[in-house]
Amino acid sequence: MLGTSVTLQEHIRKQAERDLGIKLTFIVEDGSAVQRNGVMHPDRYDVYDQWFHSIDCLWPARALQPIDVSRIERWEEIGSLPRNGRLARRACKGAGSIPVDRLYVQADHSLGRAVSDHISMLPVTHNADSFAYVEDAVPAALVDSGESWAWLLAPELSGRVALQADAAIGAIDAALAVQACGLMRFADIGNLSIEEIDALIATLIEYKRRGHFAGFWSSFAEAAQLMISKKVVIQSIWAPATVELEKAGLRFKLASPREGYRAWFGGMSLSRATNGRALGAAYAYLNWWLDGWPGASMARQGLYISNQERSRAHLSDAEWTYWYDGKPATAELPGPTSKHLIAAGQRRNGGSYVARMGHVAVWDSVMDEHNYLVRRWAEFMRA
Repeated sequence: MLGTSVTLQEHIRKQAERDLGIKLTFIVEDGSAVQRNGVMHPDRYDVYDQWFHSIDCLWPARALQPIDVSRIERWEEIGSLPRNGRLARRACKGAGSIPVDRLYVQADHSLGRAVSDHISMLPVTHNADSFAYVEDAVPAALVDSGESWAWLLAPELSGRVALQADAAIGAIDAALAVQACGLMRFADIGNLSIEEIDALIATLIEYKRRGHFAGFWSSFAEAAQLMISKKVVIQSIWAPATVELEKAGLRFKLASPREGYRAWFGGMSLSRATNGRALGAAYAYLNWWLDGWPGASMARQGLYISNQERSRAHLSDAEWTYWYDGKPATAELPGPTSKHLIAAGQRRNGGSYVARMGHVAVWDSVMDEHNYLVRRWAEFMRA
């Protein structure tokens, strides 16, 4: 399995091996490396485990083979958000790479939302991301103004801010912040033009040279450590990092920005080189992810699974109402590998599944000018 630390975790690997009776090797890299190696070396992995927007890189390169939905045992259980782009009877909103637009394999081998018997990626984990901040470190004036992506560029927090290092994701977080500050307006924040990229990078370099950014992270473990070590008080973040912050006893909040979240949908694809017994094992692994236990483990990290009801049997009523319904925890709740994570009475920031996933400003995306963005982002990182 080639992917990131979001889902390629040791307790997941061990449980899957016990349940399936097959040997699994997790190749864990940062987001950019996963995309690059996914495109260039399909012979080195059987399952590609990352994000739907990565499909825009891998599918044109013919690194993947179509997934036969007749071999996905619980395909009909998967929710409407990835399958037809609807959430609670509402059309999926937000700029960027909406999953359903690249889900189904069409007759000419292109991808689209017209339903077919084959898909590019099995929809699995997803979430609505924002930023985390240490509660007592944010000035009252900012708190009173309401949570906003603009906080990432607030002069009051200069020198204590961190961003995601991956160009495709970090640039969107930065664009949301720049736009929220009123410094720029983007025609399509999920697909920036060359001129918009240049202006965004110029702005970020100016902030960096003033010492505004204290760090950049590539994995959720790095993100958590930046905050635990008190190097930063506010940063864009992934949900698994908040598990580490909870364990460390840090008083923080996960923001619900008034502009909306940056959302992502993760899944699993099959390498074009996978065949024979390895292909059968790969399908078994994909099916295992929809059996309930993995979804419950993801829930305890703040992530959602594509067939939620199957995981309900593996979660207590208190866990379900906290993670999916957004209600206060009626008891102390466990983490994915620990007995205690969430205190009784605590409420999930942002509310219910529908409230959070229904307030998306932009989906992670591979922009038309992705290569140019990566080059310019590298200049920003070196500045």
